[in-house]
Amino acid sequence: MRSGFLQSVSLLLLRAGIALLVLIWGLDKIISPEHAVGVSDTFYFGLLSFPSLMPILGGIQVAIALLALVGLFRRFVDPVILLINLGSLLSVWRSILDPWGWVLEGTNALFFPSLTVAAGCLVIIAFREHETLVLDRLRAG
Repeated sequence: MRSGFLQSVSLLLLRAGIALLVLIWGLDKIISPEHAVGVSDTFYFGLLSFPSLMPILGGIQVAIALLALVGLFRRFVDPVILLINLGSLLSVWRSILDPWGWVLEGTNALFFPSLTVAAGCLVIIAFREHETLVLDRLRAG
């Protein structure tokens, strides 16, 4: 297998996985605003705890996720996806520092992959010029 092909497919799969994660959480805001408010209350100090706001935020998040998934407007969308995931990472920082709760209370090892997702967002931005299987590139091609 050629390394260029493997690189292209790897970046596409990374992009798809991160975009689908953002899409799922955006859909959650639309389908179950009360659940999204509970997440906001628990992890984001209630900053977004307005049930009527959740479907709007969810719609924006779904649109951004779909653009990320197909690779359109990457110079704008990829940093927004990074910011969304950095927000999630920061909200579970205790679980990153102490996933098993040996020192800090309220941690959960299941949140540790948030670090990997944020790093993946950085990889997508850093290797943007190497992506070939995205609509931005195919349109310009």
